[in-house]
Amino acid sequence: MSYDYRDRVIVVTGGAGDIAGAFIVPAAARGARIAVVDIRGEQAERAAAALPGAAHRGYACDLTDEAAVRGLVERLAADHGRIDVLVNNVGMTSSERFDERSVESIRTEIEVNLLSPLVLTRLAIPLLRASRDPRVITTVSLGGIFPLGETPIYTASKFGLRGAMLSIGLDLAGKGIRAGSVLPSATDTRMLRQEAIDGGNSLQFQDPPQPPESVARAMMRLLDRPRLEAYPRVSESLLVRFAMLMPNALPRLMRLFRRRGERGMARFLAELERDGKVRREDGTLVLAEVER
Repeated sequence: MSYDYRDRVIVVTGGAGDIAGAFIVPAAARGARIAVVDIRGEQAERAAAALPGAAHRGYACDLTDEAAVRGLVERLAADHGRIDVLVNNVGMTSSERFDERSVESIRTEIEVNLLSPLVLTRLAIPLLRASRDPRVITTVSLGGIFPLGETPIYTASKFGLRGAMLSIGLDLAGKGIRAGSVLPSATDTRMLRQEAIDGGNSLQFQDPPQPPESVARAMMRLLDRPRLEAYPRVSESLLVRFAMLMPNALPRLMRLFRRRGERGMARFLAELERDGKVRREDGTLVLAEVER
């Protein structure tokens, strides 16, 4: 199968981010109408304006605010009348350790990563049903299979999101809506760069981070061949699923892989600094990019 993007209405959350950008450009080039949704309204509008074609629009929305999400759905209904593909791509992480971070920050991360995709998907059901071939694609993470010790709230949110989307995919399949998830490993995005600077989870750097385009291609494969899950790096998915057959062995496995991951994270940061993507200010690394 090869998905026909022509005149399809594709709504992408986290739309001004790196993974979304790698997806919406080829989707627009194939004839889709893109609705770029981001909490940063100006960036969403710029991302939409930069796409080939003239039918694209940017929408500002705080997806943790139910009233705002309802308003977004109303605007999408007025502008497009339907949603052919909903891409739940919004996400965040924090390198604050569990025993040090605030309860408020825990609630925020769960709200962004887990609850907001579920709420938007639920509220978008009428617009999805207005499509001849409705789809839902959700960006989860291999952190939805394998626990990341330094980022337990991210892990909790992604474990929950993976389970919810598997269940939703099973439930909605009989109602004409096909839902699937992409589970990427570490991806070279602004979020990962900041996490590396902050001393985040070193286990993600066993191998060099993949480019956002790899995740976007996995999304497109889900449209070409619908299924419940897709993995940009299949070998990594097999490794983490095998490791989870023996959860009590995880403390020993972590020790084996942590040192390699720390070396990989150091190489990643060195490459970012060499390429001018991070810079030093008073001896501290900071992101060099101007925020889009």
